[in-house]
Amino acid sequence: MIPIRSATTASQVHDWLYGCVVRGDLLPGTRLSETEIAAQVGLSRQPVREAFIRLAADGLAEVRPQRGTYIGRISMRAVLSARFIREAVESDLARAVAATRPDLSAMTAELAVQERADAAGDVPGFIESDDRLHRAMADAAGHPAVWQDLERLKAQINRLRHLSMRVFDRSQTIAQHRAILTALQAGDGAAADTAIRAHLRQMLTELPQMAAAHPDYFTD
Repeated sequence: MIPIRSATTASQVHDWLYGCVVRGDLLPGTRLSETEIAAQVGLSRQPVREAFIRLAADGLAEVRPQRGTYIGRISMRAVLSARFIREAVESDLARAVAATRPDLSAMTAELAVQERADAAGDVPGFIESDDRLHRAMADAAGHPAVWQDLERLKAQINRLRHLSMRVFDRSQTIAQHRAILTALQAGDGAAADTAIRAHLRQMLTELPQMAAAHPDYFTD
């Protein structure tokens, strides 16, 4: 688990734990100790308890009465629902960008970042750049708040990605991103729509494969 030197609020503890769960530093079934984490971050147990409650509200932890708080499994249903919403929303964003053909230099830059991250085997860096590319598309469409809404839905998707990106060919993701960008630059809304849908439907193949490889990590 990536260390944290100190924290001053329940929100900071929550954000730290959230990142640890999503990256897979804290695996499903891991018990979280209020006492140990409070000592590690230099806080009382109360804000740590509040952070645990927020983590449970995110769907990432389970608070079991008289037993403690445990990291939850990856919900396949939540992954599929979030993926469905992303496809519906991002296909519209892609068409909006293609119709106006704004500056797409931010997306272009992220492709280069992804190629370097892939070559270095930097999975977290690759995923961060992947998110920035999709956010840049929302920004280019004139709807930056839409990506913020999507972020709140994709915690379980992110957990899947941190597993699958270690196994599957990341160059395929780069090629898909390039196809999306090429269509946007050409102002071809239909091609952009097709490319973004194909990209997001890759999860439909990866999810059952990862669930079969790690049955203890998934539920639903």
